Amino acid sequence: MSKQAILYSISALGIGTLSYLAMDSDRRRAIKNKITKWTSQQTNKQDNISAIEKAGRPEMDNMENSKMVAEGSQFGVNYYNKIKQ
Repeated sequence: MSKQAILYSISALGIGTLSYLAMDSDRRRAIKNKITKWTSQQTNKQDNISAIEKAGRPEMDNMENSKMVAEGSQFGVNYYNKIKQ
């Protein structure tokens, strides 16, 4: 079985399960609440990282900053270490 067929099978199973659970309005409301709660938690995790924390982890910030560190620039990392100590 190819990877694409397996992916389609899993997707169809997931959609079928969700549509079965969503037939009842109480279950549908509970599913919506869980999805909303999960997505808000994920966005809060992303927002809680401060600029100082990003400076200490250049690989997490963006690719340009990561390239500069790979080329030898340590300003962000040194600044983070100085603030944290």
